[in-house]
Amino acid sequence: MKNQYQILLFYCYTKINSPRKFKKQHHLFCIKNNISGRVIVSNEGINGTVSGIKTDCQKYIDELKTKEMFSDIDFKVENYHRNTFDKINVRVKGEIVNSGLSDKSLIKKRGDYITPDDFNKIIKKKRENITVLDVRSNYEHNIGKFKNAITLDIDNFRNFPDKIDEIKKSINKDNKIITYCTGGVKCEKASAFLKDNGYKNVYQLHGGIIKYGLEMGGENFEGKCYVFDDRIVKDVNKVNPITIGECYVTGEKTDRMVNCANALCNKHIPLSEKGAKKYRGCCCQDCSKTQRVREYDGSGVYKKKLNGYNPLIGIEK
Repeated sequence: MKNQYQILLFYCYTKINSPRKFKKQHHLFCIKNNISGRVIVSNEGINGTVSGIKTDCQKYIDELKTKEMFSDIDFKVENYHRNTFDKINVRVKGEIVNSGLSDKSLIKKRGDYITPDDFNKIIKKKRENITVLDVRSNYEHNIGKFKNAITLDIDNFRNFPDKIDEIKKSINKDNKIITYCTGGVKCEKASAFLKDNGYKNVYQLHGGIIKYGLEMGGENFEGKCYVFDDRIVKDVNKVNPITIGECYVTGEKTDRMVNCANALCNKHIPLSEKGAKKYRGCCCQDCSKTQRVREYDGSGVYKKKLNGYNPLIGIEK
């Protein structure tokens, strides 16, 4: 059956009093209902991407929505032809997205939502008093971003606060700022941080790139969207797509993201078919000559061996 699976992208900032207890219960629920993926749990909420057959995904959605603390949760649901994970991993962390911000109460200042429909009208015409700000990392926006968006040179979202001086120099404080990311979770904190630093007119694209693609066809999103599942990148724009990624080795246009075949490097880069052949899937000649070069199979995805992985280990009855 075509597209019998679904991929769910979601987050919710909410108080979870006992994250470790919730994690164990949630992990077990996922196992019993054939849900695979990655979920982060914190006392500030939940953030995840999971996959499974449609009926199991609906059970997952129903399970979270029956809990009062997740009443505001918004699932981005995509039909797909296969499962995009091979196991479930539920982890407890200090934050549901690593921001480098210690003040968790800052989230209360987050910017108002802009719907995909309203954002679509704005993105079509560049206006001097409106700034569209991409708050994602380099490897994400290098492969795809919205037309005319400002990007930041950061390797991880936790470096975003370090860019405030640069932001202040390049963006007028009277401007209307619209932040965006993959699914919205980073923008909640990014918009709050900007407001805390003197920007009063700050908004965020509701549901991020994924929701915009699902509802608006992804118009004027250039390139592909980096995603945190086995697909690595996905098509968003069904209206006027273009490729903006550049091969790390040859410089030619490409939308393929891979890891360097040298296990000691593992650099995450855009790599064309031609570039991959040059150094056996590695990012450079030096990497291709080491003893730790993994066999390049054309995908550039090197999964960790499960080695008899048992998802029930560590789960208490």
